[in-house]
Amino acid sequence: MSLEDLDRLLELRHTDAELAARLASPMELPELMALASERGFQVSGDDVLQARERELAQRSSEDLQREQGEEARRLRHFIHG
Repeated sequence: MSLEDLDRLLELRHTDAELAARLASPMELPELMALASERGFQVSGDDVLQARERELAQRSSEDLQREQGEEARRLRHFIHG
């Protein structure tokens, strides 16, 4: 299982329309792991978390603050009272 396999899987979506369509829809981790396995890749939950951490580390503080504000607004509508 490797982060590199996840990167290769995500890169493959640019040339594989079926894969791109499947990745465009939300999916649970077991589905993603099965999809990766179908394509010959080993992907774990840790790989997904590492990819997310890498993405967040590359984003600007303004982008992160904007995302947190959007999430806070969603939660205000979700939490009644």
